[in-house]
Amino acid sequence: MNTANQVDLLVAQLTAEGRTKADIVWQTALACVGWPYVFGAWGAYCTPNERHKRYSDAHPTIKTKCPGYDSRNCSGCKWYPGGERVRCFDCRGFTDWCLLRVGIDLIGEGATSQWNGKNWAQKGTIKDGIPANTLVCLFVSDGSKMAHTGFGFNNETVECSSGVQHFTARNKKWTHWAVPIGLYETMPDPTPKTEPEQTTPKLPTLRKGNKNQYVKQAQQLLIERGYNLGICGADGDFGTATYNAVRQFQQDWGLDVDGVIGPKTWEKLTSTPKTPVETRYRVTIKGLTKAQAEELVKMYGGEITAG
Repeated sequence: MNTANQVDLLVAQLTAEGRTKADIVWQTALACVGWPYVFGAWGAYCTPNERHKRYSDAHPTIKTKCPGYDSRNCSGCKWYPGGERVRCFDCRGFTDWCLLRVGIDLIGEGATSQWNGKNWAQKGTIKDGIPANTLVCLFVSDGSKMAHTGFGFNNETVECSSGVQHFTARNKKWTHWAVPIGLYETMPDPTPKTEPEQTTPKLPTLRKGNKNQYVKQAQQLLIERGYNLGICGADGDFGTATYNAVRQFQQDWGLDVDGVIGPKTWEKLTSTPKTPVETRYRVTIKGLTKAQAEELVKMYGGEITAG
């Protein structure tokens, strides 16, 4: 799980790289996966004091999900990784906070008022289709109001309900979509189109200390190509073993050896062949002379074992 500081650094890095607003928002949302849901929160640090401030009888999970609620001690809490803070949200607070990273502030205190506000360059229903390759805010209609909101990119979603969650297939619960004003300089075709089965967002630059699903993806690619990541393997944690493996990979393929997985290293990782798995068979053929056995080894490879 990323810390609040790591996500802040990621936003600064993506901004410095000149990424599009939509890409920054989507990568930021993904980086927040695992952070907690707290009703009424809009990205404040998750602390017992913040949960006390938000507690009401209508939302008891604010209390029951916080192991340090009574003691006001975060020690040992999964939302205090390595003694560093994460942030907390409810659903409308999550989308608003992520969009604020690129200067877009949604008007409205809840999902319904956000949907009804003058926030959108385009909007429509899921039934009629969503523009392809376009980051949208998703909504769940519950009669006359919107009961939930999150992000959608093609068929993937990130939402804050039971904490921040990433789904690779969009749930049927979503009913509406909207594109925030200012997210795109040139708006997509206003006619909703059938989306492709899958479009992979631009892969982020990874460095030692990062912890996310992209690190795990890179680790799996390294392992498949024969690089040793130690006992932890593909655990999503960019530690020393992964750093050393990346440097060795970069050296082997003529890249700048800096231990950072940037665009050129990603390109090589995803395009170079996997290390083939060698399959060996033992074949016993009785009655052969040594010369006949040596001739077979010349033809098919292997070694002779006297039996």
